[in-house]
Amino acid sequence: MSTGEPRFRSVVLDVDSTLSGVEGIDWLAACRGDEVARAVSEMTRAAMQGGLPLESVYARRLAKIRPRHDEIEALSHVYVERVALGAPQAIHRLQRAGVQVHLVSGGLRPALLRLVYHVGLSPGDLHAVPIHFDAIGAYVDFDAASPLTTSSGKRDVVRDLALDAPVLAVGDGMTDVAMRESVDCFAAYTGFARRQSVVDAADEVVASFAEVERLVLG
Repeated sequence: MSTGEPRFRSVVLDVDSTLSGVEGIDWLAACRGDEVARAVSEMTRAAMQGGLPLESVYARRLAKIRPRHDEIEALSHVYVERVALGAPQAIHRLQRAGVQVHLVSGGLRPALLRLVYHVGLSPGDLHAVPIHFDAIGAYVDFDAASPLTTSSGKRDVVRDLALDAPVLAVGDGMTDVAMRESVDCFAAYTGFARRQSVVDAADEVVASFAEVERLVLG
């Protein structure tokens, strides 16, 4: 490992199919049976490959699923169970080297908090979509004003964070590619899903968190 300065002072990570090998919305859809699962999975696939804008499917997917609070809690455990190999250790070493690490996700914030703690980050390092339940845990709605429900939202969130530069963004979908405009380098993460449109748009390609660590620290 290099003992010099890190190549990047800040790292922004996607979560679904990057930090963890699950697409949270698709997992929730599977709780509703095959028909809903197929419909939601197709919408997710199209949005991640750039065939559909995320804003055209975000509300539709949640309207089909209407996830309950207990299902969000169950999903939070799945995110931890499927965390990318070596990710917590790599994140720890990045932080020890003085690198800021943030998670920017179109996923549902309550489902991601357990993973945040698992990898050694804090709730303030997580930027995701709030979701609301009633007193008995039934779905009410999501924060439709969140920029992370749109195709370009991650770009805007990262820009507004004003992170220390240079900044590396890592993700697997076209909503992650949008961050390219607000960072110094974008790396396509292929450890769980390889989308050629994302790879083609990337400055770097990484397949593991060991490779992310090498890219940042040398």
